[in-house]
Amino acid sequence: MKDISLFIITKNESDKIKDCIESAKLVCNEIIVCDSNSTDNTVQIAESLGAKVVKHDFIGFADQKNYALSKCSGKWALSLDADEVLSEDLAKEIASLPDNSEFNGYFIHRVNYFLGGRMNHSGLNNEYILRLIRVGCGNYRDVLVHEGLEISGKIGRLKNEMLHYSYSDLSNYFDKFNKYTSLAARDLKNKGKKFSLLGTLFRLPFEFMKRYILKLGFLDGIRGFIWATCSTFYVFVKYIKLWDISRK
Repeated sequence: MKDISLFIITKNESDKIKDCIESAKLVCNEIIVCDSNSTDNTVQIAESLGAKVVKHDFIGFADQKNYALSKCSGKWALSLDADEVLSEDLAKEIASLPDNSEFNGYFIHRVNYFLGGRMNHSGLNNEYILRLIRVGCGNYRDVLVHEGLEISGKIGRLKNEMLHYSYSDLSNYFDKFNKYTSLAARDLKNKGKKFSLLGTLFRLPFEFMKRYILKLGFLDGIRGFIWATCSTFYVFVKYIKLWDISRK
């Protein structure tokens, strides 16, 4: 498989974009960076690495990624976030895939790092995400956050790992927290969801227990506890933002 376009959406990713692009250069012969008004030197770094940068105002993640995908000229397209890199073994595996594959897409195993450490539990250890697709066979479903690819045809699964270096510190986590919870609340509103105080009160302890106990987050040590706590707080803020939108 040789004719692959990499596409990445960015905003102020100057500290991450280089590693992301360089990890995929072995396998991708086109790099599309879709930038939403970065104020750092993300664009300059991407261009210096051979990327074609297109500008697009951010409405939601699905809209942004569909726009980036539409700019891919390859037969196949690979989606990466700026804080993700292909392992060398995964890049070689992708490069060895046949051009006439029976599949129209491939799931990739994502390994997550949080606050500098690998998460082996907490619900983050067994993520397979559809990231490599045959161009013209799919797009992103129309949601503002937690978008996912939807394609027609058979989907395969790759065995090697993509590394996700999310949230190097808590400041980085909360920098994105407000944006993501606002988008998630708007998605709930668009789906006709109603805020329920009782439902929220019951939901919060379950969210924590699910990640920390059922998904063995306690085995990830302090990072597992922080992840379970912050993820529970994310759910709380998402629903009170839904209440705030609804009352207006």
